[in-house]
Amino acid sequence: MAAKIDEIPEDVIYPEVMEAPRYSCALAGAYSTAVGIYGAVPILHSGLGCGIGQLFGQFYAGSQNAGGPQGGTSTPCSGLVEEHVIFGGEDKLRRLIKSSIELMQGDLYAVLSGCVPSLTGDDVESVVKEFREQVPIINVKTAGFLGNSYEGYELFFEAVIDQLLKELPIKKGLVNVFGVVPYQHIWWKGNLRAIKEDLQKLGLEANIIFTEFSGLENLIKIPAAELNIVLSPWNGLRVAKKLQERFNTPFITLPGVPVGPKQTTRLIREVSQALYLPAEPVEELIAREERHSYRFEEYFGDVMILAFPQPYFSVVADSGTAVGITQFLTNEVGYLPDKVIIADGMPEENREMILRELSENLECIIKPDVIFEQDSHLIRENLKRGHSLVLLASSLEWPIASESSAIIHITVSFPSFNRLILDQNYAGYRGGLRLMEDIVSKYCGPL
Repeated sequence: MAAKIDEIPEDVIYPEVMEAPRYSCALAGAYSTAVGIYGAVPILHSGLGCGIGQLFGQFYAGSQNAGGPQGGTSTPCSGLVEEHVIFGGEDKLRRLIKSSIELMQGDLYAVLSGCVPSLTGDDVESVVKEFREQVPIINVKTAGFLGNSYEGYELFFEAVIDQLLKELPIKKGLVNVFGVVPYQHIWWKGNLRAIKEDLQKLGLEANIIFTEFSGLENLIKIPAAELNIVLSPWNGLRVAKKLQERFNTPFITLPGVPVGPKQTTRLIREVSQALYLPAEPVEELIAREERHSYRFEEYFGDVMILAFPQPYFSVVADSGTAVGITQFLTNEVGYLPDKVIIADGMPEENREMILRELSENLECIIKPDVIFEQDSHLIRENLKRGHSLVLLASSLEWPIASESSAIIHITVSFPSFNRLILDQNYAGYRGGLRLMEDIVSKYCGPL
C-alpha cells in the first residue's frame, strides 16, 4: 500500500523530481532567442502547448515581458496532435510555412521543431529547403529533451552559423557579443545596451544582435567581426568555438556580464589587448569612467554605512549574473558574501572558472559557499542554513525573505514574476549604481 503524504518523512528527497527549475526547455531557449531578434518570425513545429506554455514559462517569467508581435499567441504553430505522431506532420508544416510567409512580414523565418517531430522522424530540413529561394529561413532542431533554455540559445546560433552565414571580409573594430539569452537573462535588453555603449567609447562597433531593428543584418555580419566576446563562463562558448572553426574569429571569455567599474575595466582591458588597441587612450577612458562611477557611489555612502553596514548577502542566479553581482558587492561595496547558488545547470567541466572567480577574485577574507543547485526546494533549504540579511535571487525566493523581517529580498534573476524590467540594467560602469539604488531603497529612511 502506498504511503499517505502525511506519513512520508520530511527529510526524504526524490532525486528524480526537481521543484521549479530556473529555466525551461531547449525549444523555449531557441524560441526566446528568435523572438529577441527584431524581424525574426519563429515557426513552431510542435504541439500547441509548447508555444503557449512559453508565454507564461519564458516571457512572463522573464520579468513580465511580452513576446512581441511574433511571440506568444501570435506565433505560427503546426499544432501537432496524435494523428501526426502516427502519420507524420511534414505536410502540415509545409502548409504552415507557406501561410506564415504570406501572412507574417519577416526578415528571417526560423522553424523550431520540438519533441514530437524529433521522435517521429519528420524530415523538417527537406521541407525547409523548399522555401530557401523565397525567404531567409533556418531549421533549428530544438526537442525539449535536448536540454534547457541555455542549450536552445546555443542550438539557434549553431543553426544560424551552418545555414545562414557566409564568409565576409573582416571589418576593423567590429565585435560580436554572446552569452546573454533573451528573457532568460532578465536584464538582457538594458545590459546589452550598456555593454554596447561602453565598447563604443573604445571606438568599437558592438554587434549585440538583439534589441536593435537591424536583426537579420546583425546576424549576417557576424563573420565580419574581429573578435567575439562571450559574457558567460559557459553559455555562448560553443557558439564562439564554432565561429572560430568556421571563420577563424578569435574570442575571449569573461565570467559574466560586468557590474560596476572594476569588472567593466577588466572587460575594456581584455578587449583592447585582444585587438591591440593603443594603451594610452584606453587608460584615459578607464580613468574617466571610473572617476564618474566612484564619485556617484559617494552619494549612497551615509545611508549604507549608518543604516546597514557590511551585511552578509546571498545570491541565487545564473552563473554570469551571480559572479557579476557577488564581485561588485564584495569588492566595491564591502558587503560580506555568504552563499552563492548557481542555478542555471551549468556543466561540471565549466565550473572551475566560477569557483576561481568566487574565491581568488574576491577581495575579502570571507569567501562564500558556492553551491550548484537547480532544485528550488534544495535552494531554500541551503538559504535557511545561512545568515544573510540581503538576498538577491529570483521571485521564487521572496517567501524566504517574507518569513523574516530582517531579510531584504531583491529579484535579480529568472524567474521574475514580481518585477517588470524593460530597459534597466546592472551592467557596465554605471550598472553598479543602479544595483545599489535597488538595494538601499529597500531600507533607507530618516537617519
